[in-house]
Amino acid sequence: MLENIQISKVLFVDLETVSATADFENLDDRLRDHWRKKSRFVLRVAAGEELSEDRIIKSYEEKAAIYAEFGKIICISVGYIHSNSKELRLKSFASDNEKDLLSDFADLLHQHYSDPNEHLLCGHNIKEFDIPYLCRRMIINSVGLPAMLKLSGKKPWEAKHLIDTMELWKFGDIKNYTSLDLLAAVLEVDTPKDDIDGSQVGPIFWKEGDLQRIVSYCEKDVLTVAQILLRLKGLPLLTQQQIVSV
Repeated sequence: MLENIQISKVLFVDLETVSATADFENLDDRLRDHWRKKSRFVLRVAAGEELSEDRIIKSYEEKAAIYAEFGKIICISVGYIHSNSKELRLKSFASDNEKDLLSDFADLLHQHYSDPNEHLLCGHNIKEFDIPYLCRRMIINSVGLPAMLKLSGKKPWEAKHLIDTMELWKFGDIKNYTSLDLLAAVLEVDTPKDDIDGSQVGPIFWKEGDLQRIVSYCEKDVLTVAQILLRLKGLPLLTQQQIVSV
C-alpha cells in the first residue's frame, strides 16, 4: 500500500469543528431535545440515572463539535507536495459561514482532485472522522458531494483513494488507536500541538473570535500528516523552507 502511494497525487486534509451554536440555549428546539437524549450516551449515563440540566449543557459545550448533527465545520486546511519544487503548499478555507467554505472546498475537489482512480485524500483518522463529517455537513448544507466523497454504500476496496495515517500505523491491529500527536512524537516529527489543542478550538472560536489562530493550528495538523506519510514511506522530511502558505 505505502509503496503505491504517489506523493504528488495526494491532497492532505484536516478540518476543525465547533458546536453548531455558542451555547445550548440557542440550539434549535428539536435538536435541543435530541441532545438531551444524546448526552446520556455521550456521558455514559446508566439507565434510570438522573441527568441534570447543568450536565447536559456542559456536555453540549464540550462534546457537540465532534458530532456532525450537532456541530459545524469552521476550517478546512489542505496541502499538496508540488512534484517539481517539492514544496508543501498549504491553503485553508475558513469562515463562520459553513456553506460558503464547504462550497469552496467542493470546488477545489471538482477542479483539481476529481478522479478517485488518480487522486488521493490523506489525513489522520480521516476515514472515521473527517470524511464522514464532511459528507454529512455537505448534505445538511445542500452542497453537492464531489466524486471523491461519494462513498455511501461503497465497499472498503472501492475507497482506496482515502489514505489514513492512523490506519497505516495500525499494520492490521484493529484495536489500536494512536493520536496524531503521539505518532508525531514517536516518529520524531515536530508536534502540531505547540499552541492549542482540539479541546480549545470551540472556546477560541465562540468566545475570542480568533479564527486565524484556528487556521494556523489546522494547517500545522496538515503539515504533520504530510511529514508522517513521508516518514512511513522512508522519504526525507520537509524543511521549513519547503512549507508555503498560499
